Amino acid sequence: MTDNAQEIFPIVDDEGHVIGKTTRGHAHDGSKLLHPVVHLHLFNSRGELFLQRRPDWKDIQPGKWDTACGGHVDYGESVDKALRREVSEELGITDYSPQPLDRYVFESRREKELVWAFATVYDGTVRPNAQELNGGRFWSKAEIESNLGHEVFTPNFESEYHRLLAPCPLFEGQP
Repeated sequence: MTDNAQEIFPIVDDEGHVIGKTTRGHAHDGSKLLHPVVHLHLFNSRGELFLQRRPDWKDIQPGKWDTACGGHVDYGESVDKALRREVSEELGITDYSPQPLDRYVFESRREKELVWAFATVYDGTVRPNAQELNGGRFWSKAEIESNLGHEVFTPNFESEYHRLLAPCPLFEGQP
């Protein structure tokens, strides 16, 4: 299995306004065309954070642990619709209330993304899609922190962890 290099993504400015379009392949080939993505951080009421394991066939960061749900916004799709679509496709969840955390630009050596980050508390069944993910599980804050910097997680997750999640009161069941 591989990602569809011909999938169409919007190109956006720093505020998220669509200014063009490109293919997934071109967005990920080092062009650094800014394209929008959504992230959902899924906590349970015990304060643990669900992480997905990226499949080995992914074109970016294969085999690493990452945000519970992360995906691209399709051309012509809103951020809210993209979030709902991705969470349903990847985790099999439809009944949750996402809370916005931040919007920021993340840049790696291959790409540049406008990330729309959300969080929610969810105690229902999580059903990782075997065609989208290589499984997933809940992690404690201590377990995540002991694995930071050891190439267990994607660089984007580690950056977002320090920026948004480490101080988050949802960890360890805090109010």
